[in-house]
Parts: sequence; structure tokens; C-alpha cells
Amino acid sequence: MGPEALAHVLRPLQGLFQPDRFPALLVGLQVSDDAAVYKITGDVAVIQTLDFFTPVVDDPYDYGAIAAANAMSDVYAMGGEVALALNICGFPPKLPEEIIAEILRGGAEKVLEAGGALAGGHTVDDNEPKYGLAVMGLVHPDRILTKGGAQPGDILALTKALGVGIITTAAKGDAADPAHLPPAIASMKRLNREAARLAQQVGVHACTDITGFALLGHACEMAERSGARLRFHFARLPFLDGAIRYADEWLFPAGTCRNEGCFGAHVVFAPEIPDEMRQLLYTPETSGGLLLAVSPEKADALAAAFAAAGEPLWIVGDVLEGEGVEVVST
Repeated sequence: MGPEALAHVLRPLQGLFQPDRFPALLVGLQVSDDAAVYKITGDVAVIQTLDFFTPVVDDPYDYGAIAAANAMSDVYAMGGEVALALNICGFPPKLPEEIIAEILRGGAEKVLEAGGALAGGHTVDDNEPKYGLAVMGLVHPDRILTKGGAQPGDILALTKALGVGIITTAAKGDAADPAHLPPAIASMKRLNREAARLAQQVGVHACTDITGFALLGHACEMAERSGARLRFHFARLPFLDGAIRYADEWLFPAGTCRNEGCFGAHVVFAPEIPDEMRQLLYTPETSGGLLLAVSPEKADALAAAFAAAGEPLWIVGDVLEGEGVEVVST
């Protein structure tokens, strides 16, 4: 479901769960974010999220691992750690059992890597395979990361290169160079766990993960929640090998136009940025990295912490007074 349609169908629900009736609900429909957060004690809050989707790659194990990493990413975007997960499965009755087993093994081993426990799930028959997780995470109530804390003057940092969406789309159409797919798969399977831990260690103002709404869609959400303007420098944005080539060939998925239709009114591009590169920034990502807003005083410490841990980090922009998102060329 596209972001506009989703917002429309959720709007009638928002008034049902008022803060005065549910004071322990720290993040919910009233201030929608990457996941819900519910306070249990003065030291413990539960992060609750779920995500599932159809296959983005051919290998069943990789599909399961990617879907699991993507579902758990919302816990990391809120600054937490994964504690528990349940499978969400929709499989065709004629799908061979060995393929289903590999999908589930890929997801289970990724949950284990995250330090969480997989404790069951639910399956239904479906014409097209669907797999994901319902995930419970834990975080201290005073250490929740949200989209809404970016402040003018902050530096914007990104923890994964962009482009997995257009690369996997090209691969589905047999138009991708085989050399471009393995790095994209590796990126989608990599957990945001260490990146979130380092962000918490240094102390960032805001965080979100880059997934189906693309870089610009999720940036628009951060800008709106923060009451600020986000500015990206296109020349600083990292892309996986092949992404720009497939953008030049206009191999965009349908979600690209949907994201542009929803968020385009809030984005301004420098005139010299070509149309295909603009479209690339609206292209959905799967299990993408974290977008972080950090004070300029801590930006060097953040970069140093990521470098010491062997984690990638790119400084891609800054936060300004105003609203919406701006993309400049240099």
C-alpha cells in the first residue's frame, strides 16, 4: 500500500488510542514512526514491529535472511535490540517443502545473529510466497530514537549504500550484470544492529531506516516530524555498483512513481540533477541503512566510532531551518 493510501486508512484509527487512556504507549499512531514503543517499567520499553514481502531474490535462503533483516531493522531504527521474533508466512500449497525450509532457515539464522529468539509464527496458503517477521525489541525509555529529533545545524549520515531496489528490479527482468547482485544481497542481509549501537553510543538526535519509501520518502518523514528541512548533497550519496547504470536505462520499479507522487511536492532538486537521478532517489530500498541526524560537535566522533568498528558511514547532508527536503548537486 502506498504512503498516501496508508495514511488515509489509518486516520480514523488515530483518535481511538488517546494518550490519556494509554499513557504507556510512547510511540503509536499519534506520532507514527518506524515501530511502536510501549513502556513496561522505568527501565524497559518494548519495541513492536512487523514486516513481510514477496521474494526479492531467487535464492530461498537469501530471501528469508533479507526479509528477516528488513523486519528487524525497525527495532534498530528505534535504538533497540531484538529480543523475540515470530514468523509470518504465506506460501503456495505446491511450493516444495525444501524451499520453504530454506526460507525459514534464512530468517531463523538472521534472528540468531541479532541475538534474538525465534519462537514460532503463523502460516497461511497464498498464491505468491510471502515471508517476514513480527519482532519484539527492547530499549530504555529514555534512549528511544525517533524520526522527530533532527535539529537545524545537524549533520546527516547514512550507513548503507543505496540502489538495492533498482538492482533487484533489473535482475528480475534479466537485465542485470550478474556481478552486481551479490553485493546488493550482502547489503540487504547485513543487520543494522551495530550501526544502531554506535549511534546510541555517540548520541544522535534522530534516526530512521531507508526502506520502501526510498531515501527521499523517509527523509520527508524525518523533516516533517522534526519541523526542519533536510538537505542532501547528491555527489556525496553512496550507490552500489550498477544502480546508476540501471537508472540511466530507466529500469525503475513501480514503487518509484508511487513514492514520487506522494513525496514529490515536498522535495526540491537543483536544476542540474538529471531526471533519472531524481527517480533513483525515489526508488524503494529493501533492508536499507540508517539515516542519522547528529550534532556537528559529535559528527567526527560518530565517523571515528564507525571506522573503528569497521562499519561504513557516509556524511551525506545537513539539517536546515524550514521544511521539506532539498537535493543539491555538490
